[in-house]
Amino acid sequence: MGLSEKQKMLAGRPYHPGDPELRAEQAAAAAWLVRYNAALAEPVEARQALLAERLGKVGQGAILRPPFHCDYGWNIRLGARVFVNFGCVFLDVAPITIGGDTRIGPGVHIYTADHPRDPAQRRAGVESGRLVHIGSNVWIGGGAIILPGITIGDDAIVGAGSVVTHDVAAGASVAGNPAQPLAAG
Repeated sequence: MGLSEKQKMLAGRPYHPGDPELRAEQAAAAAWLVRYNAALAEPVEARQALLAERLGKVGQGAILRPPFHCDYGWNIRLGARVFVNFGCVFLDVAPITIGGDTRIGPGVHIYTADHPRDPAQRRAGVESGRLVHIGSNVWIGGGAIILPGITIGDDAIVGAGSVVTHDVAAGASVAGNPAQPLAAG
């Protein structure tokens, strides 16, 4: 017996996102998101309890301000004291890990979902996922987009509105579309 579409997705292999098991998982995430996004006026502790219901890991003191959107939730791991501002979108078909003390501005999008470059495969409706890892003490400015498979090293800075198409070294500052290293100084 072959792998299920969910098992293929979790293994980073091509899978069909319209599979009934995956659609049920997305529906459960959507129902949770309605509850979570309605909790904006709730105390931080109540929102953290809601996060712990769905996310893979929620470090002590992590804050994720609603509204928030994701595919599944359980593929997202937040370190201690992570701060995620309003309006972020995390497409988590593969793991998204965010290290402690990282700050993420409003409207940041993190994508792990990827699509085949071959047009025939795209027409077949398959996709795959590549994990995104963001280190500790990173600052990502508002409106930035992090593409699939990216690693951002500890202490890095990503300028507002940047599109991160390549890994960012620890301690580096990048900005632009595509994001490029900024000159020191």
